[in-house]
Formats: sequence, structure tokens, C-alpha cells
Amino acid sequence: MAFTFNPLWKTLIDRNMTKEDLRLGIKTSPSTIAKMGKNEYVSLDVIDRICNYLDCEISDVIEHVK
Repeated sequence: MAFTFNPLWKTLIDRNMTKEDLRLGIKTSPSTIAKMGKNEYVSLDVIDRICNYLDCEISDVIEHVK
């Protein structure tokens, strides 16, 4: 079981945004964006900031893959 950030990348594409736009918007480090790109763990705080910044649901950010 794992989580993927594929919904987030699709959301960014749909909104014509880059990963850098997101990084600056949520005030996080490049390494955090890199971790998400590798589907690695990031804190719920980061996910919360993404949801608030993009005004979206958590399902628009992460997905559970069996």
C-alpha cells in the first residue's frame, strides 16, 4: 500500500500552475516538492497547506494505491 501525489500534479496542470508556483505559494522547500515527486512521506501540515492554498479537497492532492 502506498500514497501517490498524482492527483496533485493533475490539479496543477488543470490550473496551469507549476510545481514552483505551488512551492512558493505554500512556502516550502524544494526538497519537500522533490519528496512528493517521488511519492515519499510529507507531513499532514504540508498537505493541509496545499489544500488551503489550492482551495481543494485532500482527494485532489493524494490518492491511496493498493
